[in-house]
Amino acid sequence: MAERRFPSPFDVEDIPGTEGWRDMYPYYYLFSEDRKEYEESQFWFWDAMHHPDPMYPFDTITAESWWVALSQNTSRIFAIPPALGIAHRIVNGYTYISAHAPDPELIPERVEYFEKRVGFYYEKWDSLYAQWEEKMRGVIDELKAIEIPELPMYEPDHVVFKGLGYSSGYELLEAYDKLILNMYKAWQYHFEFLNLCYLAYLTFFGFCKEAFPDIGDQTIAKMVAGADVIMFRPEEEIGKLARLAVDLGVADVFKKGLDSDKTLAALKKTDPGKDWLDAFDKAKDPWFYLSTGTGFYHTHTSWIDDLNIPFDHVRTYIDRVERGESLERPLDEINAERERMVAEYQELLPTEEDKKKFEELHTIVRRTYPYAENHLFYVEHWHHTIWWNKIRDLGQLLVNHGFLEDKEDIFYFHRFDIPQMLYDLVTAWAVGPGVPPRGPMYWPKEVKRRKEIFRKFREWAPTPALGPTPETVTEPFTIMLWGVTTDTVKQWLAPAEKPEEITELRGMPASPGKVEGPARVILEIDELSTVQPGEILVCPITSPSWAPVFTKIKAAVTDIGGMTCHAAIVSREYGLPAVVGTGYATKAIKTGDILKVNADEGVVTIER
Repeated sequence: MAERRFPSPFDVEDIPGTEGWRDMYPYYYLFSEDRKEYEESQFWFWDAMHHPDPMYPFDTITAESWWVALSQNTSRIFAIPPALGIAHRIVNGYTYISAHAPDPELIPERVEYFEKRVGFYYEKWDSLYAQWEEKMRGVIDELKAIEIPELPMYEPDHVVFKGLGYSSGYELLEAYDKLILNMYKAWQYHFEFLNLCYLAYLTFFGFCKEAFPDIGDQTIAKMVAGADVIMFRPEEEIGKLARLAVDLGVADVFKKGLDSDKTLAALKKTDPGKDWLDAFDKAKDPWFYLSTGTGFYHTHTSWIDDLNIPFDHVRTYIDRVERGESLERPLDEINAERERMVAEYQELLPTEEDKKKFEELHTIVRRTYPYAENHLFYVEHWHHTIWWNKIRDLGQLLVNHGFLEDKEDIFYFHRFDIPQMLYDLVTAWAVGPGVPPRGPMYWPKEVKRRKEIFRKFREWAPTPALGPTPETVTEPFTIMLWGVTTDTVKQWLAPAEKPEEITELRGMPASPGKVEGPARVILEIDELSTVQPGEILVCPITSPSWAPVFTKIKAAVTDIGGMTCHAAIVSREYGLPAVVGTGYATKAIKTGDILKVNADEGVVTIER
């Protein structure tokens, strides 16, 4: 029998009806004959955790920003000895990535840079992190200040009488450049700490595995759990608002099931309602700048842009308050269990030197661990929510001048396409009234072509990987964040079973516990409202904005993700069993199936 292998990236056929799709992406993002020898030698896997859907050309800025920022911090800044960066490619609209490792001969010199640089950050972590928060708030303030100017019939008087020396046309070009650079800067800061955060966990993980060969992955994870992270603040604010609604006697307003506009109008009619609105106004900025997805796509609506989403959560929490349920995470229990386990395992170590090393590594991972979640709120949620809307403002300007029919159409173009549109617009405006730009005759037709290509992209089932099959997967971030292990690769290559015939799934035991209950399969964000108390959540991957759902469910099962993915971290913080990286859970399981989740072993049994 021939050995099963992944296809070469050069053997993947274009989808019929998508001719010319490569024109939507920059040349460096594509597999090419120029780099064929290198590209065919690499193992590439579909990054379904961050980019599960086809990438709108404009949205690639999020992927391209982390491509550079993650890679430079690993390879050039902190010189993490066993790892380099992660390369990206687009295939039929989907993102494939490949982790790189350094030449073994370079590792000794990398160690020299690594030890002094990483040691400095771990030692000064608290002060550097406080500085980081100020920097990120500064980037967000800079973003808020960027305005998209209109192009007037005549420039206002101050251009002349203040000797300004430049026009609205220049300000428009400058505003766009500022928006792009602002995104780049946010992501430069994003990875200033993140790799070091994961590295601290991996180092502690490796020490424990060597010292205690039989220790489970989830046991190590429990010794880190119990973090005070701001990603839980939005959910905590929802709880406060629900309690306040009950205390003020306005809970019935929410129980009517009105849309957010009518709910706000009803609350404004009474003094208690106005008091609730005062608290709501204080909470929503910044805590409702929370994407319903990963924040990597412009299509992921944020709470602040659709208040029906947080109001639905308030309504659910009101019911829980009235039933006398606790809304808080069981932090006291989690912290007590963590301290007990840490003390017990430390005592098992044979030498004082080993005990001291264990304590040092545990202290570092506890200090750094909150950043694994905190950074998400600042960048992917707060910053991205504002940034996507600024791009929509630009799209509206192009609609006003006939270049596009809908402001959302701007996302069908790569960011490098937009300067052409803007320069076309500015030059025609500058020459004078009645001078037509070419854009209105050119770009709307292109939008229609690209929309049809995207429709075809969505019908395609991406292969999980491309290129040579690795004998073993050893790159630490690939394992811990994406959950791609040697077993995962074998599973991808195994002959496909019919989904209805699968009775057992195996994944990574991310948060311990054993439970049984009905499944609730969630494939789209707008299905979250269907989750019922006591169900087991089954989904491709979770988002931070799903935290309110974790107060309802008994366990979580995901298709993708590793020990440091969001689903794993949140499950540990809520004390819920979780099995991540199962590969096919959403295909094999149907809503209503009875599941037995053994998250101690990473096994999910399906009983239909």
